[in-house]
Amino acid sequence: MKTWIALSLVALTATAAETFDTVIANGRVMDPETGLDAVRHVGISKGVIRAVSEKPLEGNSVINAKGLVVAPGIIDMHQHGQNEEDYPYKAMDGVTTALELEVGTADVDLWYKIRMGKTPINFGVSVGHIPVRISVMGDQPAFLPPADSRGAKKRATPKQIEEIKIKIERGLRRGAVAVGFGLQYTPEATQWEALEAFRIAAKYNASCHVHMRSKGHSSELNIYTALQEVIALSAISGAPGHVVHIQSTGNLTTPKLIEMIADAKKRGVDVSCEVYPYTAGMTDIKSAIFDTGWQERTKITYQNLQWVATGERLTKETFDKYRKQGGKVIVHANPESLVRKVVSHPITMIASDGFKGHPRNAGCFSRILGKYVRENQDLSLMLALKKCSYWPAKRLEKCAPAFRKKGRIKMGADADLIVFDAKAIIDKSTFTKADQYSSGIKYTLVNGVAVVKEGKFLKNIFPGKAARGPIR
Repeated sequence: MKTWIALSLVALTATAAETFDTVIANGRVMDPETGLDAVRHVGISKGVIRAVSEKPLEGNSVINAKGLVVAPGIIDMHQHGQNEEDYPYKAMDGVTTALELEVGTADVDLWYKIRMGKTPINFGVSVGHIPVRISVMGDQPAFLPPADSRGAKKRATPKQIEEIKIKIERGLRRGAVAVGFGLQYTPEATQWEALEAFRIAAKYNASCHVHMRSKGHSSELNIYTALQEVIALSAISGAPGHVVHIQSTGNLTTPKLIEMIADAKKRGVDVSCEVYPYTAGMTDIKSAIFDTGWQERTKITYQNLQWVATGERLTKETFDKYRKQGGKVIVHANPESLVRKVVSHPITMIASDGFKGHPRNAGCFSRILGKYVRENQDLSLMLALKKCSYWPAKRLEKCAPAFRKKGRIKMGADADLIVFDAKAIIDKSTFTKADQYSSGIKYTLVNGVAVVKEGKFLKNIFPGKAARGPIR
């Protein structure tokens, strides 16, 4: 017994005397998993959180976070801009892991290979029904299928559906963290085709991130039946369903759509949704969204469309011109009152749908923390952190166990952390000047390495790692 006590005392002494690589001292530590909200000291070594202590810790490097919030790094589940130009804006917005889960990729290995060792933040991808379908249909590779392409307008044969299933399963076996769907961009993809893909996802506990099929309110296939399709696909297959940017698809019906999801969840269907804090979306003008009848379906006009390249609002003449040319268009469709309601709803997650040309690419999460938490008081800071970090990690961890170490502040978790001034954080990007760094993020640490320091982005530092599922 005496020997055991002596050894225990030695171990305790050694722990107390440990010097960490980095210590974040005196910060208001907020852990959305446990609800911890108190002044603590965080010890980091080898990219992992090794201590969360009430007592001061020794570190080779010390960040004095007095008066600042220390929180898990943000996990953005819907980031299209996955390149060296866009990553700095994400880091300055508090994002430590950026994921392309809506459109995804057909070649998971290549997607990860291109970015390995070259990113300031962590990165991950889904295997995407859109790019897989494009390849199976024999179209030229494209981010989104043009409205007149086979990928958009051709119904798949039984043989082609089998090819789609094989490629989706191959992507999951190569470490994709989810399966992505853009059913509105592939209107001839049948419900059976979607169900077969969902069934493959279910084999790997992979969530299905779905851009719903319809943007109509009065058509036979209206917005309610579009959501019913996603809920049914999830219920029948057993795969977790996740509706992306639900307010950009649902517009004024969105509160009712969220109510439908909440009811489905109560009845045991594993379905969720995400929103972003803006009144306008953005998409490709050549997509099937703008097929004949789009004004009646969407209840918007040419004036609701803003051409990204020039900032101009469109007319029939300019719409026809740019439709032939192709490019990005901002779609102004929702009132601010709707945005406030959906970002604060108890079940919604936050994701940017980030892409160059829209302010959400640079400012999504600072806008949540600054405008909707601090200024409007639409939701608490702790709830906002759950929506931005912990819940996304929980959504993905069944398929990709690596996410069990993200979105939390606890011993053994990845040292993906942000330190920010809750009294000052705010977005700066606008619809006319989208590429503006947010302010208020003092430090962004990725795997224990600072990529934002004292409010400045640090160039040529690449601690980002692949956020990836198991290789099977």
